[in-house]
Amino acid sequence: MGSLIVRGPGRWPAVPTPKAFSSANPLLTPHVAQLSVPSAPWHRRCSVYAWAPLTWLHPGVTGDLLVVQRPVDLASLRRDLQRLLAQGIQSLAVVLMHSYAWPAHEQQVGALARELGFQHVSLSSSVMPMVRVVPRGYTACADAYLTPCIHRYLDSFRASFTQQLQDIPVLFMRSDGGLTPMGQFSGSRAILSGPAGGVVGYAITTYSPEDRQPVIGFDMGGTSTDVSRYAGEYEHIFEATTAGISIQAPQLDINTVAAGGGSMLFFRSGLFVVGPESAGAHPGPACYRKGGPLTVTDANLCLGRLLPHYFPCIFGPGEDQPLSRDATLQAFQELTTRVNAFLDSQAPGLRSPLTEEEVAMGFIQVANEAMCRPIRSLTQARGHDTSHHVLACFGGAGGQHACAIARALGMKKVFIHKHSGILSAYGLALADVVHEAQEPCSVRYGPESYAQLDERIVALEAECVQALQAQGFSRSQICTEPFLHLRYERTDCALMCSAKGHPATADSCQAGDFRAAFSSRYLKEFGFTISERPVMVDDVRVRGTGSTGIGWDDPMAVSERPPRVETVTRCYFTDGYLDTCVYLLEDLSSGHTVPGPSIIINKNSTILVEPGCTASITRCGDISIAVGAEKQCPIGTQLDTIQLSIFSHRFMGIAEQMGRVLQRTAISTNIKERLDFSCALFGPDGGLVSNAPHIPVHLGAMQETVQFQIQNLGPDLNEGDVILSNHPCAGGSHLPDLTVITPVFWPGVPRPVFFVASRGHHADIGGITPGSMPPHSKALQEEGAVFVSFKLVKGGVFQEEAVTEALMAPGRIPGSSGTRNLQDNLSDLRAQVAANQRGIQLVSELIGLYRLEVVQAYMMHIQANAEVAVRDMLKDFASRWRGATHPMVVEAQDHMDDGSPIRLKVEPSSLQGSAVFDFTGSGHEVYGNCNAPRAITISALIYCLRCMVGQEIPLNQGCLAPVQVLIPKGSILDPSPEAAVVGGNVLTSQRVVDVIFRAFEACAASQGCMNNVTFGNEAVGYYETVAGGAGAGPHWHGRSGVHTHMTNTRITDPEILEKRYPVILRCFGLCRGTGGQGQFRGGDGVIRELLFRQELLLSVLSERRAFQPYGLHGECLLQSDPSPNPTIQCLSLSLSPFTPCPTRTPSWYLPSVPHLTSPPPCGISHLPPI
Repeated sequence: MGSLIVRGPGRWPAVPTPKAFSSANPLLTPHVAQLSVPSAPWHRRCSVYAWAPLTWLHPGVTGDLLVVQRPVDLASLRRDLQRLLAQGIQSLAVVLMHSYAWPAHEQQVGALARELGFQHVSLSSSVMPMVRVVPRGYTACADAYLTPCIHRYLDSFRASFTQQLQDIPVLFMRSDGGLTPMGQFSGSRAILSGPAGGVVGYAITTYSPEDRQPVIGFDMGGTSTDVSRYAGEYEHIFEATTAGISIQAPQLDINTVAAGGGSMLFFRSGLFVVGPESAGAHPGPACYRKGGPLTVTDANLCLGRLLPHYFPCIFGPGEDQPLSRDATLQAFQELTTRVNAFLDSQAPGLRSPLTEEEVAMGFIQVANEAMCRPIRSLTQARGHDTSHHVLACFGGAGGQHACAIARALGMKKVFIHKHSGILSAYGLALADVVHEAQEPCSVRYGPESYAQLDERIVALEAECVQALQAQGFSRSQICTEPFLHLRYERTDCALMCSAKGHPATADSCQAGDFRAAFSSRYLKEFGFTISERPVMVDDVRVRGTGSTGIGWDDPMAVSERPPRVETVTRCYFTDGYLDTCVYLLEDLSSGHTVPGPSIIINKNSTILVEPGCTASITRCGDISIAVGAEKQCPIGTQLDTIQLSIFSHRFMGIAEQMGRVLQRTAISTNIKERLDFSCALFGPDGGLVSNAPHIPVHLGAMQETVQFQIQNLGPDLNEGDVILSNHPCAGGSHLPDLTVITPVFWPGVPRPVFFVASRGHHADIGGITPGSMPPHSKALQEEGAVFVSFKLVKGGVFQEEAVTEALMAPGRIPGSSGTRNLQDNLSDLRAQVAANQRGIQLVSELIGLYRLEVVQAYMMHIQANAEVAVRDMLKDFASRWRGATHPMVVEAQDHMDDGSPIRLKVEPSSLQGSAVFDFTGSGHEVYGNCNAPRAITISALIYCLRCMVGQEIPLNQGCLAPVQVLIPKGSILDPSPEAAVVGGNVLTSQRVVDVIFRAFEACAASQGCMNNVTFGNEAVGYYETVAGGAGAGPHWHGRSGVHTHMTNTRITDPEILEKRYPVILRCFGLCRGTGGQGQFRGGDGVIRELLFRQELLLSVLSERRAFQPYGLHGECLLQSDPSPNPTIQCLSLSLSPFTPCPTRTPSWYLPSVPHLTSPPPCGISHLPPI
């Protein structure tokens, strides 16, 4: 039902938004009505009436006071809504700032819209009354788009029945795993309703309350695989991103990976790649007889694991033919020829050619590893042992992979329900009816709020009970469970906590000890608690459940006869072809045992029992498979393309899990919420092996840092040591980016066998301004604490006293300060150490499984594979430009706003696939902070090479192997050790990327800046980077209002910003028309205006105010502000209360008509005076 609803036809809703956000996302909401209703949270020590003379205070539903400047202008809004109605818009989403706490304005808008004739109105304050306007707005838009589709479907559904189902209860599954009446079914709660049914199905049929063994749900369908976990309670989340849209609603925690039966198979630059592209239902896999590509389904068919004569004849153009094994084999023969040709070109005559079956088996193994990664993330990254779980497998394609997945994860048991092919529908029949009531809150959890919280819980429980009784449930069938949405004060990570297992005490609510529940959950999730910090309540929620009482336990008779073999076929496994018995599930009875290899077929799925595994039929007719140990096939150090693809996933998985541990255990907003961090694995020489897709500017820089430590410390690197570094001469990017490096040792090996490292941006490490991002720094010592090769942990002991002294050292410099947030620094450094420790554990497990020499060999093979991909790209580029026999040189140049040139000359070779990148002629080191350490240029280069390859490749040291980089010493790209560099990391890095892309004519220039804004005083401090426009490319328009290239951090939600800081966000939207005109348009910049309510020190660090971004292949036609003002690109000044601060970010420009050759300058929008 969920998939039907999501894919059904719909019409874009119109969205009334605050006028401050007049440029809503056009991809989501093309029709926007704007209204100005200035309101903001009240802050102590902030003047109210200086904002506007008509301002008054209102108590919100959370208990907070809100400052409201004026009422809704209903007359003006009426005209706007009538205009939308005249355009045929019938559905409306209403999103106003702070409406979760003050819904009256949205309710007025909604009443007016209904009066005018809108057929559907979604108020964000009703759809999901939670703080954070961006996800709440997306949720309201999704609700306004989907709910009318649902209602149309329900109308047609009812019309098919006598009396249109009047007085007959009809229930639908929601994303949270509960059923709801047809009349209350809405779009925002239906998005994951299909997968949710599967979770309910396996939770009820697989989990045993007696042994309490947790269960992993593995739902493999045609296009993707859904993974979830159940350990006695449903795991809910309240904000998730689906298809790029953030939805703020209760939903089961379901992780999706793009690997299903229809996932397409590719061989790219020596790697076996599965997905994420899918063949879909049409044309479908090659075996569907419609000219489709090879897929995972074809691989299983090639190996004999699918039997065509047990499938209906519904394939081919006329949908009347069986599956075609011949079409699959022919496609695999062609692919195998390409694979063998590539392998022979790399190492002629060193190995025998692969067979079609070996190639198909390789793709199955790679697909299995891709599906193991989200399961490891769901378990290991949260502190659970994956091997202690049962694998509950369902979905049409899951049974063919269940044993292999369980083996790879160390699981001993697979459970497959007899209705596994339709378990989502079966779970829908077993689910309970749920009614939830929730309201926002804003109080500290403590004795002063216990009575208020208990009162609200009792009221919400009564609402749930009343709603369920109205649906026919007796009070004895109804259970209620209260939750509080809790977080530590001054943090953004809230947890929805039940008090189950934590009974009430003298110092708690009557509903239970929520503080103890929160502390226990926080410790389990993040590995630490902050006992001295108050806990805040963001929401009060009650979940009411009406039990349907439907039974599922249907025992079957025990058979004394042996199981009947339907037929015997031959299937391919790692040992080659083996005789495989085929059974029909309908012929099997309780007590039957089926040894592997065997195939069990039912009407909805095919189940493969692999060699060494044994399937048993349970008393209810389900299948329980005991997973035996796999026969070990030793892997040598010689390159095996299949193992290469598997190791690529394993290495990347290590870096990803390190990142998840760091995010979980860090405390600062910068790391935990803005995600300004990176984690990576390095070889014994310090070369990058794998880097999770975190912050691009960290990529190559971290490699330089690790290699510096190897050279600098030499034999002084011992087991139990952890190194802290941030100095530019040691591979640092800028000082706030603290890098923590841990060597990995292996018994019997005297030197480190690998290194793991994590780099995180710390909000403050001292210096001359709060935030450690001074706009006018002239020397490195003004930018904060400096670490070259500091032993943060020595012999296993965290050096807290020494690192504290180092972090406070800048305070000894006149005009400077030590770190202004020492405890957050120490907590985040401990989190980085913990992330590294997790990396060491995973590396050690990998070595224990494969042997050290094998893991290090495949480390080098992975790097060599990335080298091949980059060489192919460089050969192709050189050949397209000058041909294979003529040397060529391409050049590009751009300027920083002070006039410093960034010059690049590239000499690619079409024969070798190599290139020299020569930055000679770039400007001298500047007496300012736009100097970029050499590591920054390397990061920019590896990022650009990775982008221009145009396909998924491992991101590692191999990308730089075909490249020679020449950077003149003493230049702006390789400054002296004591030069200021804070702007080089965030500004110059973007200019280097633009110059590289210009040389290759890959795309037009970006905004070329990260627009760093910092403000604070003695009580608060805040840092953000503001997005801009993205450059267009040869066949795409540039995106507007986004971060690209060297940064991809989040910005703080507007409601959180105004709630926690003494500012008002007066305007934040696209600066329309600044992207320029051409065949493909560049992205527009943004306008962001802050109104300060207290005296604050503002610092701005930005670029692209003097030299406009370039276009490609023609004239760029665009509108821009008439008067550039480059003098205020960097500023630091104290602002009085109620001083507005407008900021306009540059746009990223487009290529115009491609037939012209000389790109004249393009205009941009400029930051106006403040």
